[in-house]
Order: sequence, then C-alpha cells, then structure tokens
Amino acid sequence: MKFGIHNPSWLYGTDPAEAFEGVKAKAQWAETHGYTWFSVMDHLIQIGHIGPQDEPFIEGWTVLSALAATTSRIRLATLASSVAFRNPAHLAKIAAGVSLISRGRLTLGIGAGWFEAEYRQYGWEFPPRPAVRIRQMEEAVRLITAMWTQPRTTFEGRYFQTQEAILEPKPKPRPPIMIAGGGEQLTLRAVARLADACNVSGEPDMVQHKFAVLRRHCEAAQRDYEAIERTNITSFLLARDESALAAKRERLGAAQAFRGFSGTVAEATDLIGRYQEAGVQLLIHSAFRNDAETHALVASDIMPHFA
Repeated sequence: MKFGIHNPSWLYGTDPAEAFEGVKAKAQWAETHGYTWFSVMDHLIQIGHIGPQDEPFIEGWTVLSALAATTSRIRLATLASSVAFRNPAHLAKIAAGVSLISRGRLTLGIGAGWFEAEYRQYGWEFPPRPAVRIRQMEEAVRLITAMWTQPRTTFEGRYFQTQEAILEPKPKPRPPIMIAGGGEQLTLRAVARLADACNVSGEPDMVQHKFAVLRRHCEAAQRDYEAIERTNITSFLLARDESALAAKRERLGAAQAFRGFSGTVAEATDLIGRYQEAGVQLLIHSAFRNDAETHALVASDIMPHFA
C-alpha cells in the first residue's frame, strides 16, 4: 500500500500570508518521509466540516503550480476539481502546464461538484440534479483527454465545445485522471469508462462494496478493473496512546469539530489494514488542524507495517 497526504486546510500559524510557506514545507517533508502523493482541494472557500467559509483559503491550481517547482518526486493532484469551475479546455491547458513544470508528476482529480453555496458566491450555475453534473464531468473528461492527445481538438458536446483548439506542448506522459466520488449508478460507471483512478471515502466495508460495484461496471465496459488505481481518503487525528490523544483532542477542539478517525497508532494501523484488505492501493489522509504529529506518526510507526 502507498500513502499520501491531502491538504484541506490553509491554517498554518496566525498569519494568512504564510499559508503557502506552510503547505510547501509540508509537501517537501512528505516526499522525504515515504509519502508518494500530495493533493489539495480545488475550492475557493472552505467547506463546512473543515472550517468556517471565511477562513483563509488558497486556490488549488495556483498552489500546485508552485509546488510543482518546489518539489521533485512526490505526485501532485487536485482532490478534486469541480467540473463547473473552469471551461474544461482551459483546465486541460492549466493541467498540461503543471504537468510540464512538475516533469510528469500531476494527477488530475476531477469531480461533478456539490458545494452549492460556492457556486452561488462565484456566479456559476449549479444544476440541481446530480445526474446533470455527472454528465458534465464525463463530457469534460472526454474533452480534456482529446486536448492532451489530438493535434487540434474539435469537440461538439452537449455542454462543451471547441473548434480546432491547439494545446502545445502536450503533457507527456499523459496525466492520470482520477474521478472522485462513490455514486454507484453514475460516478463509478464513469470511472470504469474514463478514469485511471478512483477515490472513495467511507468505512472499509463500504469501500469494499464500492470497489465491487466498480468491478461490475468495468466488466460491463470491458475494462480491466486492475488498471484503475483504487484510493481512499480519510481524516486522521492520531497519538501514541489514549492519554496523549485525549489531551490533543482537547487542545485542538476536536470533540466539537472533527469528522474523521481519532485514535492511537495501534488503532490506526488496524484500520488501515482493513482498508488494505478492502482493496485500497493508495491511502490518502489529512490531519485535523494540520496536526504535524499525525503525519509523522503515520510515516514512522504505521507505514513500515505496509511496506
């Protein structure tokens, strides 16, 4: 099993101007401590279960561009870009640039979008039916793939169109595309048809069920299930023992705000083992309030069990 870090929070100390220095240091630390993945959210305001909407927040692709130039080995990704935030042809161009800067270390994580308040604040239309947003995402992935591979791209879709669009230089190798979400009827079917990786959340039993659904969609699409990287994302708050955990939860206010797994190293190791048994190949975790000790404990005490 491989391990990754996800960055959903930009609170690094009391000065918002230092947020990039904080995330840069974390990404650089991660690639020297055995992690293979570092992702950022592609939102413009904070989401509810992480923090208040008005807390400091940096746009994801801006950060990835900078991290591409200040890291050297770790894979970089959005988790995940909403299809509505950018014309997909433009997103293809942005992602191609980040792939070039990082020398091929980009994964494009994309999703159908869900945060209606964010859409309203920034003036995007929010289709209320999830099926519409998922169809938009599928069409966007097809267009992005065409932009990355065709000399010029003419695309006449229901939602997006291009005319003889040029994208040079092409990203080489072509960035993997990860579709985020676990919807069984439409999202996982889109993964089977179009994606190189999936990302699902939930307890191990639920994740195992979602992977079984994905396998059936792959069979229907005549796609090799094993060709799709299977990933899970969860939030951790860890300590070595119960007393240290209780003190940390109190200090960080986790009793009121934290949604994720809070436990000892031994408990987390057992949980991650269950994720591995469920079929997870890459476990991506965030740490509540950017708790550095949580990431350090995963690297020093947990990852060696899964090497």
